Amino acid sequence: MKSPRRRAREFALQGLYQWQLSGNTAAAIEAHLSGVTGFEKTDRALFDLLLNGAIAEAAELQALIAPHLDRPYAELSPVERAILLLATFELKRHLDVPYKAVLNEAIELAKSYGGTDGHKYVNGVLDKLAALIRPAEAVRPGRAGKPKPLEET
Repeated sequence: MKSPRRRAREFALQGLYQWQLSGNTAAAIEAHLSGVTGFEKTDRALFDLLLNGAIAEAAELQALIAPHLDRPYAELSPVERAILLLATFELKRHLDVPYKAVLNEAIELAKSYGGTDGHKYVNGVLDKLAALIRPAEAVRPGRAGKPKPLEET
């Protein structure tokens, strides 16, 4: 059985996917998703935070993600883009969730909704981002060099 928080991330992922393809507002997407079966079991506050926050900060999040990709951001699948936006937002703005939990949730979303090896790609990108966004948490013994922390905006 899925937790309300896992459901919130799944619905936020669906919302970000819709946003990319339709260009609809967060409010319109939220209105649509709130009628989907299972939404009532969602952590609504987390869903609202993730969907609205990732959309509002999409340009900034994309700028953080892009240097860690092996191809242009636009060439990623919409599912991978949505997962990376969601997880990067959560790493940056939802500091009460441990970075390992953010990465694990993103990997699980990629396994469920992404391409065959999409979860490996998402993991690699988010591992690099976690080291920059949350260096105190993400730096592991034996990792070459310390990453530079990001400036807060």
